[in-house]
Amino acid sequence: MILDIDFVSDFVCPWCFLGKTRLARALEQVRDNHPDLEVRVNWLPFFLNPDTPAAGEPYRPFLEAKFGGRRGVDEMLGRITEAAVPDGLQFAFDRIATRPSTLLAHRLTYRAQSQGHTAAQINALGEALFAAHFQQGRDIGDIATLADIAVETAGDRREDVEAYLESDEDAATVKRMAAQLQKQGVTGVPFFIFNRRLAVSGAQTPAALGAAVLQSLQNA
Repeated sequence: MILDIDFVSDFVCPWCFLGKTRLARALEQVRDNHPDLEVRVNWLPFFLNPDTPAAGEPYRPFLEAKFGGRRGVDEMLGRITEAAVPDGLQFAFDRIATRPSTLLAHRLTYRAQSQGHTAAQINALGEALFAAHFQQGRDIGDIATLADIAVETAGDRREDVEAYLESDEDAATVKRMAAQLQKQGVTGVPFFIFNRRLAVSGAQTPAALGAAVLQSLQNA
């Protein structure tokens, strides 16, 4: 039994991190009754702020300008933190100094998938990118940081990753993929497509995501 999941997200989107965490919980529950389930996740790019400078920008000033000042940002981050508690996910927003451009991170994920890395390696890479930004305060727009993550999670050679990210290889392809997804109606993330049949928008509960998984399997 095979489940293909298209997971559209951006690595600076906290709801995407929470959505991926809830998806993992949902899949654990589904596997209780379907232990033979094989899951293949296709990570697809989305840019919350495509105009972010390549070097990134200060995190809090960006948020305060976009979400109504310090109080508005504190309230928003508080809601996200509270929403993640039942799922055992902890954010460390105070550690984040830079809001990075995520083009390099999306290219790194695209490279791993196109080169045939295992599903486990790709999943570990994606989750490590989320954790690096939201829990460790690392700059995932920095090539050295991304190379560290690729070596740690996917067994890549540092020299190969650095050379790839220092070039423009696949940059146009990744941007085109993101633009095409928006043309197809994906205007917010996280966004899940199960077995190319059933779409779910937002960081839904594990129960809701699990129900969508089961429905997509029945219709397969």
